[in-house]
Amino acid sequence: MSLYKIRKINAIAEEGLRLFTDSFQVSAEEQSPDGIVLRSSPLDVDDYPSLLAVARAGAGTNNINVDRATEKGVCVFNTPGANANAVVDLVFPMIGVWKRNIYRGIDFCKSLAVLDPDKVNSEVEARKAVFRGEEIAGKTLGVVGLGQIGVRLANGGIYRHMNVNGFDPAPALANIHQLSPEVRVCRSLKDAVNDADMVSLHLPLNDQTRNFVDSDFINRMKKGAVLINYSRGPIVDEEAVLQALDSDYLEAYLCDFPTPAIIGHPKILMTPHLGASTSESEETCAIMAVKELSTYLKYGNVVHSVNFPNIESIPTDKTHSRLIVINRDVPGMIALVSNIFGKQSVNIASYLNQSNGVMGYNIIDVESEIPAVIVEKIEKNKDVIRTRLITFAV
Repeated sequence: MSLYKIRKINAIAEEGLRLFTDSFQVSAEEQSPDGIVLRSSPLDVDDYPSLLAVARAGAGTNNINVDRATEKGVCVFNTPGANANAVVDLVFPMIGVWKRNIYRGIDFCKSLAVLDPDKVNSEVEARKAVFRGEEIAGKTLGVVGLGQIGVRLANGGIYRHMNVNGFDPAPALANIHQLSPEVRVCRSLKDAVNDADMVSLHLPLNDQTRNFVDSDFINRMKKGAVLINYSRGPIVDEEAVLQALDSDYLEAYLCDFPTPAIIGHPKILMTPHLGASTSESEETCAIMAVKELSTYLKYGNVVHSVNFPNIESIPTDKTHSRLIVINRDVPGMIALVSNIFGKQSVNIASYLNQSNGVMGYNIIDVESEIPAVIVEKIEKNKDVIRTRLITFAV
């Protein structure tokens, strides 16, 4: 049985790391890993020539050069939904902290420490009206991005008696089916944000979403609305937001990403990247990441990949060898592979293929050894990116 080498980057919860069996050797110093498990540290896959897969213990993969990984046939996993509760648990309190002036009220209460004890109650009664806030019930919440986090936030708004608009440019039906029927699913971004008192962003960071919230986006929003960003900082053009705040077009900006440009602004309330920072979230992310990575390395199965098609096949007790073929999604690949096996008189017991429109992924099981000549002939094809041969004990 193969021993797979794993490089651990960042603090990964022990609850996840314990799931690596004796087939894996885990080290933070491994220089030639088969797999990497990490959180938010930057990763260049070119630094690891032997790398087969990366598992990000979190939803965003913008810290990994995914396009290059795809070119090299390196599978990149994330853990969608694992930190969803943690983010939602933070967004709603932050809305309340702003709308109810809680942060100002706390500072006021701290200032009472210098007063004589007999003056505290009278000062509280005299000043409390200054901190009068607003309830969120009856307000409209616009949720942009209906992944696991966006869906739970939208449903949470319904539970809090809000009106909720939801929009996603490419919605996954599995997520949409989890939405409360009371959420209004909008067909356009404008419909989702133009009457919203609060707009919350829940999008991945990529070339299409960088500076997604610009002056045009803000102009579609309702005057006096609150913008909320607990997804990724660069999704928002900070200069456009600052202009909208200073002109009183936006009431406030709540975010999880402090930067020099926005620190100290009186209409910006921020936290230090705490969205997924709960013990429960970190544990769940680690468990999912380790399961994804270990299953891929041992069996070639793909679950929750951001660059490969999802595909799973359980080898039978008669399966001796499994060949993984990763190729560009072009016609004729299945026929090519099958013909090469046939010409070498090797019977295919099972052939599973899946595509995501960019990559083709093939799992071929046989009940005997696979001669090296078969792999060599397949690899000669210009559209084959990578192959892997996995051998099982029979």
